[in-house]
Amino acid sequence: MSATVEVNDAVFCAAHLKEVCTDCSCDLREENDSFYGFDVADRDPIECPTSSTNKDGVYQCKKHGSTTCNQCYGWKKQITRAHTAAKKAGRK
Repeated sequence: MSATVEVNDAVFCAAHLKEVCTDCSCDLREENDSFYGFDVADRDPIECPTSSTNKDGVYQCKKHGSTTCNQCYGWKKQITRAHTAAKKAGRK
């Protein structure tokens, strides 16, 4: 498995900050689903907004400069929406 990074409690590939990355051959949906208490589903991946690391090496959103930004890093809400969309599309 390729290197991963944690961005406010969600895991992404270190090279591209993607939850599902074909370049790195990784799919981190299962890790993120289980962390937030969801059953694994064939859902669309969540998107990490443009982010950078602060002086402590912690990821922060570029838009607000926050490491715990609920607007940009609302992973549970994004995963909930992705699960609902997958269910409506008939994917499990």
